[in-house]
Amino acid sequence: MMEKVKVHENMNDKHNPATAMSAIEFARLGDGQVAYVKQVDSDQARNLFPALSGLPEGIDLYAVVGADGTPLGLTDSRSSAIASVFEYELEPVSVH
Repeated sequence: MMEKVKVHENMNDKHNPATAMSAIEFARLGDGQVAYVKQVDSDQARNLFPALSGLPEGIDLYAVVGADGTPLGLTDSRSSAIASVFEYELEPVSVH
């Protein structure tokens, strides 16, 4: 059985098809439409981008990640990260 993800606290009506989404549907939410901009440290950046080498310790970077979690880009400035989202013709969303 596919796991369901609760969409909103006030959507408790079991007859409402918007009440729950499958994990796959939730992962695809915003796919091809939005990209997330998240501030990351050097360790998090290496986890997102395993091929990255020579990254100094203790610096903050900004990762651009697709709605499905696919890493799209990495930069040292938030404004550059947002600009790259627009280059992909996606809508930027900040993750805190």
